[in-house]
Amino acid sequence: MLAKALVVTPARRVHGRVRPPGDKSISHRYAMMAAIADGVSTLRGYSTGEDCASTLRCLRGLGVGIDDTGREPVAGADISITGVGIRGLQAPAGVLDAGNSGSTMRMLAGILAAQPFRTTITGDESLRQRPMRRIIGPLERMGARVTAIGERPPLTIEGTVRLVALDFETEVPSAQVKSAVLLAGLHADGVTRVHETLPTRDHTERALQAFGADVMRTGGSVSIAGGQRLHAGALVVPGDLSSAVFWMVAAAALPGSEVTIEQVGLNPTRIGVLDILRRFGASVDVEEDARADAGEPMGTIVVRHHTLLDIHVAPYEIPGVIDELPALAALATHGGGLSVTGAGELRVKESDRISALAEGFRCMGADIEEQPDGFQVRATRQLRGGEVDAHNDHRLAMAFAVAALGASGPTTIVGADAAAVSYPEFFSVLESLRA
Repeated sequence: MLAKALVVTPARRVHGRVRPPGDKSISHRYAMMAAIADGVSTLRGYSTGEDCASTLRCLRGLGVGIDDTGREPVAGADISITGVGIRGLQAPAGVLDAGNSGSTMRMLAGILAAQPFRTTITGDESLRQRPMRRIIGPLERMGARVTAIGERPPLTIEGTVRLVALDFETEVPSAQVKSAVLLAGLHADGVTRVHETLPTRDHTERALQAFGADVMRTGGSVSIAGGQRLHAGALVVPGDLSSAVFWMVAAAALPGSEVTIEQVGLNPTRIGVLDILRRFGASVDVEEDARADAGEPMGTIVVRHHTLLDIHVAPYEIPGVIDELPALAALATHGGGLSVTGAGELRVKESDRISALAEGFRCMGADIEEQPDGFQVRATRQLRGGEVDAHNDHRLAMAFAVAALGASGPTTIVGADAAAVSYPEFFSVLESLRA
């Protein structure tokens, strides 16, 4: 199937109000925990992206009842999940397909490690190239058997109901690895602990507590006692901050612009990007809602253009903004400049995001230097536009689009349809914000 190409023309400014799709990270976690909870859970605002649809597809393959007839590309749609309990999943009839979703594969592996059957889970061509060693190691130490060719998908998981607790220190900060271990630990004998050298997003900890589990957090460690049961609930998924960042960047980049983002998640482990935007020079105002659902705060963010500055994103900041770096790179092409170090993790995302970003921005006329663990964008000239390849990566497709708004000519994005992985409505919303 040929990748869809889409042309983005320059814009004078952007203006308007946006409610981004449900948070992808939270949607994955709520669906998985609802599946193994007791009772029927209702999730309002579940992500419309293809990645989160992959999670639902895999859960159905494991015998979970899911009603997502209201899951249309409209913010606020509900889905209903009938939980089967902590030991109620069924052996799938065939291979589970995680599509493009590394989150689905890594976190679901933690649950499958505790099931008394064999499961094979695969993905698309991109996902089959992504390394899985970081979850294979700890899950095997807990008692599961995980086989893969070259430590890449497909994964075959021989689960066991006799998982043992683990005291685990992550090699590289990763919320997905932490989550896989904690979800396995929920089923293990004893207390499982995960130690992090740098903090990562804490959606799993918050979600476990929202479903009734007791989670202990001390300093850089989080622990969970095995044998706890989860209880169904009615939960609201906040708008996705990582998706909303593209509108923040567009507003920050173009003179006279202002974008208001409503009902967006304001989790403290995710809002580091707002401080970085302020360092860039953008005007960023935040108003948190009085009510936070399941411990996940949300609110309204208003971003306005201001003169852009040259900034550096340091290694200690990377775990909190790893998904937002393509958008920040796009902002740097409009002015100011950006250097990023300590972001080698970008090379094992849906694409090698360092090389692919550099390649695409150069095709548009940017002054960008690729480095082993990052990149530097120098705002020495205006983009001219051109033809770029998104490399089947949703964040690259959106980053190239917001960069293209400031070019002198049109930009053709090959593989623009990859945006549907997390934000199917992205390009229609982009057109609605032109002013």
